Amino acid sequence: MLKPLLRLLACIMPLATGAFAADSGTAGFATKAAQAYMIEAATGTVLLAKNEDQGFSPASLAKLMTMDLVFEALTKGQITLDTEYPVSEYAWRTGGAPSRTATMFASLKSRVRVDDLIKGVAIQGANDSCIILAEGMAGTEQQFAVSMTRRARELGMEKAEFGNSTGLPDGKSKVTAREMVTLATALHQSYPNLYPYFALPDFEWNKIFQRNRNPLLGLDLGADGLATGFTEGEGYSIVASVERDGRRLFLALAGIASDKERTEEAKRVLEWGLTAFENRQIFADKEVIGAASVYGGTARTVDLVAKAPVSVYIPISNPDRLSARIVYRWPLTAPVEPDTQAGTLRIFAGSRLLREVPLYTVQAVGEGSLSSRAVDAMLELGESLFFSWLWDKSAPG
Repeated sequence: MLKPLLRLLACIMPLATGAFAADSGTAGFATKAAQAYMIEAATGTVLLAKNEDQGFSPASLAKLMTMDLVFEALTKGQITLDTEYPVSEYAWRTGGAPSRTATMFASLKSRVRVDDLIKGVAIQGANDSCIILAEGMAGTEQQFAVSMTRRARELGMEKAEFGNSTGLPDGKSKVTAREMVTLATALHQSYPNLYPYFALPDFEWNKIFQRNRNPLLGLDLGADGLATGFTEGEGYSIVASVERDGRRLFLALAGIASDKERTEEAKRVLEWGLTAFENRQIFADKEVIGAASVYGGTARTVDLVAKAPVSVYIPISNPDRLSARIVYRWPLTAPVEPDTQAGTLRIFAGSRLLREVPLYTVQAVGEGSLSSRAVDAMLELGESLFFSWLWDKSAPG
């Protein structure tokens, strides 16, 4: 039996002369970070990618997943901002004053409102806040960490693993730059009323005043989140979001040599992302982008469209040729219903994938007659053998 192959439509479409390959080398832009990933939020265009799927220890970036679970529980009404959780000895010793790590200085055996615990995490990166929330919501931090990894899978973070709520070294936790941008984007889109916690300038608890640890907030960039991290042997990391002049970017950098260099590099990359690109619409709303083959139907093809106008961010200078491919599992089988997701538009600058857009069927295609299905079966067999031969010819050794 032939393997089902993911077919590309014969239309590999040149679209315009003006785009860029997001790889830092081909775009003429280099970053000092070992891992980097940045997107423009409205279009999803990848502006920078370097070892974006290479795992690294999240350190305090793990707290963003803790916040996602807390925000989700608030949104679902499972907890409220006034819910109080106790400060256990474990939380106090592991993440509180005795730990000499980032802390909100919650007192042992006291009770703290969820609102204040969120501020402790979002503003101060407080480890005690994370553990208090984890124990209060899940019973134990270990069980909460299981939920963190499960939630990561739901968001499409296939490589992420979380061993605790804080990101303190555990030898298990791993994330990628791409995944951290996915998480930051989800936090912004899913919880618009709670996302502003990340931009609060300061927080005082137990008469101890602390400023927000995000070094980008005071740099007039338009920064409004999210978190920084450090892991011995792996360096400094940051996940950031900025919005300026109607443009929103999400950035993850890791493997940077120093705290100072992290701030300088994040600022430099974000300024480049905000100023070196322009928005280009390549398909209008409801414009037919291509067609997919249909087997056994009253029609041999069905038109495909996107749900909204399709745009990408392209560089103002150093353009590469922009092209696109429609990818779907060939062929579709009748009957085909309208407004059904049937494929994906992949947009490239050179060899670099910029963004992917789901495509939907325009019209219905009914089931064809017995004779037409027989003809289609013969055509499918011939094309399958042809594609199989091409596959075998290109396969290694």
